[in-house]
Amino acid sequence: MRTKAKKENKINVVTLGCSKNVYDSEVLMGQLKANQKIVVHEDENDEGNIVVINTCGFIGDAKEESINTILHYVAKKEEGEVDKVYVTGCLSERYKPDLQKEIPNVDEYFGTHDLPNLLKVLDADYKHELIGERLTTTPTHYAYLKIAEGCDRPCSFCAIPLMRGKHVSTPIEDLVTEATKLAKKGIKELILIAQDLTYYGLDIYKKRALADLLRALVKIDSIEWIRLHYAFPTGFPLDVLEVINKEPKVCNYLDIPLQHINDEVLKSMRRGTSHEKTTNLIAAFRKSVPDMAIRTTLIVGYPGETEEAFQELKNWVQEMRFERLGAFAYSHEENTHAANLEDDVPEEVKQQRVNEIMDLQSQISYNLNQEKVGKTFKCIVDRKDGAYFIGRTEFDSPDVDNEVLIDAAKHYVQVGKFAQIKITSATEFDLYGEPIKD
Repeated sequence: MRTKAKKENKINVVTLGCSKNVYDSEVLMGQLKANQKIVVHEDENDEGNIVVINTCGFIGDAKEESINTILHYVAKKEEGEVDKVYVTGCLSERYKPDLQKEIPNVDEYFGTHDLPNLLKVLDADYKHELIGERLTTTPTHYAYLKIAEGCDRPCSFCAIPLMRGKHVSTPIEDLVTEATKLAKKGIKELILIAQDLTYYGLDIYKKRALADLLRALVKIDSIEWIRLHYAFPTGFPLDVLEVINKEPKVCNYLDIPLQHINDEVLKSMRRGTSHEKTTNLIAAFRKSVPDMAIRTTLIVGYPGETEEAFQELKNWVQEMRFERLGAFAYSHEENTHAANLEDDVPEEVKQQRVNEIMDLQSQISYNLNQEKVGKTFKCIVDRKDGAYFIGRTEFDSPDVDNEVLIDAAKHYVQVGKFAQIKITSATEFDLYGEPIKD
């Protein structure tokens, strides 16, 4: 029994997983607000009597977190602390029948393309005219801009096409409208996201149009940084490099998950590339944009990854000296092409290989950061955290990359603004600096 009746419904949106989910939650919240609904994002103090959980279903750990979060709010519902629990996103897109059977106390499950139906049960109408209207949950100076949905790539290990469907690009004019509205709200940095930036435009313009999109976005006043996340190596449009090099607003930064380098592993992964082609692509990046920071991710422990293949990967990481790198243990995902293969690398070996790659990258990162000491960089100040103001250079994306720490006892910088910061010292993943007066 509820001990205290709530006079008005408050909807608490809980977001799990990647930045694409953050974006989807923001669109949902924008729609709810336009319907005069009271909506909060992950409000721990007053959670709202209606909860919408936007789930991730990508790999094992993410699925486990999503399920635990559902169970947490279902328990709250059973205790009378919330009235309704709705689940949306990738996990429920992929496993809806199983979830309905195993966790029946959820009021309703929705997939990744069910926004109008979700709004309907929340007593709200889907408003088509709300292009670009979102309730942003990121800090007030940066926002994600999702330029496409879904993926047409056949990667053997990936379940995203099962959850997100085929690639659909958003027209340039709609993205310019959305970005302009964000700029008017004070957004200074746009982080372009998609399952695959490289493919952008092929479906609607019959050509890769990422460079065209960038040329349109740089014309928006008040936007000072535009950052590229989640490009695919095969078919990467090299005219994008020219735009990065020419346009000061486009950060010298690229997130391009490469996953592996051994030819046999790449072929089994169905990546459409090779050791030689990948190395040549990185060389083209370095030649066209010498100051570019390249972020990549790797998968180790993929079925059939021999010790020799792993050593080839390690040697290549040492040779490439990526500015940013993450490594993940392979996760065997049902209904993917790789699920037909034997998951033959033991878990302890997978984890050991992750550790070896990350230890190697830690040393590379330390050496690269030492080269920044004594230099001055334009930084955006994200927040104040304890004794430090925390900022980023154009070579760093929020939450995943290096941060610049500025001693708040000695210096003051304004959160949400840019500042010139001279780097005074560095560790593996942090830079320390002090502001330079203009």
